[in-house]
Amino acid sequence: MSSISIRDVRKSYGNTVQAAVERLSIEIPKSDFLCLLGPSGCGKTTTLRMIAGLEHPTAGQIHLGDRTIVSVEDGIYVPAEKRGLGLVFQNYALWPHMTVEQNIEFGLKLRKVAKPERDAIIAEVLEKLAIDRYRTRLPSQLSGGQQQRVALARMLALKPDIILLDEPLSNLDAKLRLEMRAELKRIHQELGSTIVFVTHDQWEAMTLATTIAVMSEGELQQLGTPDDIYERPANRFVAEFVGNLPINIIELGSERSGALVAWMRGQLASRTLPQPAGSVGIRPESVRLARTKVEGAKEARVVEVVPTGGSWIVELSVDGEQFFAIAGELPAAARGDTVFFHAEPHHLHIFDTEGRRIAA
Repeated sequence: MSSISIRDVRKSYGNTVQAAVERLSIEIPKSDFLCLLGPSGCGKTTTLRMIAGLEHPTAGQIHLGDRTIVSVEDGIYVPAEKRGLGLVFQNYALWPHMTVEQNIEFGLKLRKVAKPERDAIIAEVLEKLAIDRYRTRLPSQLSGGQQQRVALARMLALKPDIILLDEPLSNLDAKLRLEMRAELKRIHQELGSTIVFVTHDQWEAMTLATTIAVMSEGELQQLGTPDDIYERPANRFVAEFVGNLPINIIELGSERSGALVAWMRGQLASRTLPQPAGSVGIRPESVRLARTKVEGAKEARVVEVVPTGGSWIVELSVDGEQFFAIAGELPAAARGDTVFFHAEPHHLHIFDTEGRRIAA
């Protein structure tokens, strides 16, 4: 299996001031499952396409294992078809006039694999992805989920060391997305391939990846495990982007006043910080609610209690500001009730005035 090394890669189009990707450096170990995560236009698909050979970097180097496939400075550029990568697009890109079996066989024929071996490989991937009964159907006779499985089967038949996936689950319904996430995780465990997966869905990244690279406006914001990204966000962008329910942010700027800000400043008063705090984040699941006041708690009014199946979202109004909590049990409070909330000190995400995480 191959590792991937991206070193100081930049990609710009024409004379635009803002580069699509700006000096990106990522080391992806062999057999890693890396998710490139970020909002639309952050440069994640451009990065994937540069690894695949479908885009030419403006600067920098890309290595697959000990093989240099791109070095702008040295004039090295290995064509896409010679990189030995498996790529699955968002739109599947199946041959419409070919059956499922013929689509899977196509790449094997190009590689001049003998027919007995082709038949064995096709049978294996058809069974692995549970699409054997569709082998004689055309793509137009398949559902979106079935087409997705065929696209994956066609790629897996070639047994690539590196698999590149560009939002392959975005066209599927919720049930199929869940099934395909489990399928991708199983494939990764069985094959041990190095996988780079592009998504804007943070839940998808958290459940699939061994490593997540969060990007914004062409720049890498944080690289780490799902736990690192969620529990120790490097900056406010990562904290606010990752999370099924948005993190609660309390601004502490010098011009800010009010009881909520004063309460939070009181929570931080006993802590020694290396630099002044500009804001504090509290994830909704870290908020603890009580009907009676406890030490260090802040008063709030319940605006709404929303069941989500297994948990409840509690919307609060704190001195006129919106605040959210997630309760694992049905809260003993209803709309309009007064409650008190607090969070343990280790659940506070503290950021400086530039939005960078303060280790405290």
